[in-house]
Amino acid sequence: MKIIFSIISGFILLPLLIVPVYGKDVYLISINGVINPPVAGFISDSIKKSQEKEAEALVILMDTPGGLDTSMREIIKNIMDSTVPVIVYVYPSGARAASAGSFILLASHIAAMAPGTNVGAAHPVTIGKEKADKEMMEKVVRDAEAYARSIAMKKKRNVEWAAKAVKESASIPAKEALDKNVIDIIAGSIDELLTGIDGRIVETKRGKVALHTKSSKKVELEMPFKYRFLSYVSDPNVAYILMMIGMYGILFEIYNPGAIFPGVIGGICLILALYAFQTIPISYAGLFLIFLGIIFFILEVKIISHGVLGLAGIISIIIGSIMLIDLPSSILSISCKTIIFVGIISGIFVFGILSYAIKAQLAKVKTGKEGLIGEIGIARTDIHRKGKIFLHGEMWNASSDDFITQGEKIVVVSVDDLVLKVKRKED
Repeated sequence: MKIIFSIISGFILLPLLIVPVYGKDVYLISINGVINPPVAGFISDSIKKSQEKEAEALVILMDTPGGLDTSMREIIKNIMDSTVPVIVYVYPSGARAASAGSFILLASHIAAMAPGTNVGAAHPVTIGKEKADKEMMEKVVRDAEAYARSIAMKKKRNVEWAAKAVKESASIPAKEALDKNVIDIIAGSIDELLTGIDGRIVETKRGKVALHTKSSKKVELEMPFKYRFLSYVSDPNVAYILMMIGMYGILFEIYNPGAIFPGVIGGICLILALYAFQTIPISYAGLFLIFLGIIFFILEVKIISHGVLGLAGIISIIIGSIMLIDLPSSILSISCKTIIFVGIISGIFVFGILSYAIKAQLAKVKTGKEGLIGEIGIARTDIHRKGKIFLHGEMWNASSDDFITQGEKIVVVSVDDLVLKVKRKED
């Protein structure tokens, strides 16, 4: 009986032995691109969700050229305040954690990189209204250096390299980052990472936490549409195009009242562009040049300049666009292709669509009393003071200071109630 019982028990317990036992979930999010307010909002929401669901950890798969200082600091604050371990993983091979990304990597509870990735080049760059002078730039660099040192010190990472990354824009590959105690682990895949950090103890807001990630289930969190849309709009090229569409839409509506659609679309695009420019400091000189170009376009259709004002407007817009974000070859700059494209569209707009709108506005009225003036008809009776004419398929009462014989062509001079004042049409 004992043998039979053992066999039956074995068959019952065998399936239980081969079923994997999972711990808490590990949440995964991907950050590819510039660090901006929508990205900061997404990371903040992901950390909150991880805490609410009591996840084992949150893994941020990062590939970024950097981004805005304010967004970076918001992300770092959220990581520091998290009760769930936040693992920043520079992934896949070929990815980078540059500029703001290197600060975020340093601030993580576990800093990881894939082979073939790099980190560093965290020297701050000012953009926008006016270029910072040398003294101001030194203050900015010192502030960024102190911030990097404080993060590295708190996370027990290489403080001197963190300072060097800011002062000298130092950048190093994954292997060197591990050797210099900038990161904690190199892993070729997510599974390798979760296996490699299993059992490690990290310091979170709630105290020391032991990671049990080897058998955890991976749950990927998609960026919500709201953040994806705002992140797309925040791209300098997209924001710039939206601004120009907004200006042209409203301008077309002003010169062709009642079109409605151009004005509505223009207003929406302009508001979206203003949102984007709140996150991307711009040069007022560049913005004023763009406005000046629009003024030239308006004058082109008001003044006979034989295209000189229109050409000046296009040049003004192109120069203003180059100056709008005064940071060439940057992640936050407007591409030359976009500027050229907008310049061509501007030329088509001013010499085409806008000209037609103004011509339509200035064209002779063709309805009502005003539409009758200058029209040509035929006298159906002799007209001496009073008579009858045929005009637009109708008989009209007419008056004239001249004597007009029946059958002669007449021209309408004015309209008084339903009586048309006419004169003889000269051949």
